[in-house]
Amino acid sequence: MFSAAARPARPVRPADPVRPVRRSRRDRALRRHRAAIAALCLVTGTAVLTGCGQQRVTPAKARAQAGRSALTAADSTSNTGGAPVDCRKAKCIALTFDAGPGPHTPELLNILKAKKVHATFFLLGKNHVLAHPELVRREAAEGHEIGNHTWTHQRLDDLTDDGIRDELGRTQDAIKKITGKAPTLMRPPQGGTNESVDSVARSLGLSEVLWSATASDYATTDTRLIGDRILDQASRDGIILLHDIYDGTVPAVPRIIDELRARGYTFVTVPQLLAPARPQPGTVYHP
Repeated sequence: MFSAAARPARPVRPADPVRPVRRSRRDRALRRHRAAIAALCLVTGTAVLTGCGQQRVTPAKARAQAGRSALTAADSTSNTGGAPVDCRKAKCIALTFDAGPGPHTPELLNILKAKKVHATFFLLGKNHVLAHPELVRREAAEGHEIGNHTWTHQRLDDLTDDGIRDELGRTQDAIKKITGKAPTLMRPPQGGTNESVDSVARSLGLSEVLWSATASDYATTDTRLIGDRILDQASRDGIILLHDIYDGTVPAVPRIIDELRARGYTFVTVPQLLAPARPQPGTVYHP
């Protein structure tokens, strides 16, 4: 099983309440089937976070599987003045933000620009991408990686294949319309994934990205505490999960960056963390 630090955060409270969906008999049967699989996984000692048949791929494993290929400029350019970075040698860590953009995002982008850090943003479609297209455009223009965090933040492993496709596909289309490029990464809400999610993600050209450090910033506005939690959990090849929609989070970012840099960390995007490997659609990446 995964450590407490690597467990997914509780659900993000959406900006607007989502009306409950009346489930069909087929949906209820599907939920019972998946619950039975989850129970079997627990009995057999298999981690349920990535599904009973799924296997996680760590950044180190992804890089090793890519062999000793030379890094390309597109994959390896760091956010520390444009110098190349090889995470097989450097002490890398990826900063990621979920569920935006929102009112705090401009301040966050200003901080990242001043610190010369590129992050990975997993965006929500309905109430965020559509509401703030100018921020989505700015994130992409300033060199950040844009990922998919679904349309309405429903747990994907609770949905039918058609439901999963709708949640991911609508967000893919919205982001592509704004930036000209569809994401290649997605983060399943609450880390809820299974083989059905893998299959749909693969068909949409999406890799799944989980995390190793989270501040549970949905539950506190204490900026100091948010920073302490991330600093305590930080590790080489780690993926930090924060949310730029909560009041206490963005003010914690400068300290997180400064202290981790003082410890020798280099900040990279998720694709840079995996390079020279390229994210493979349908694969679950989890430090």
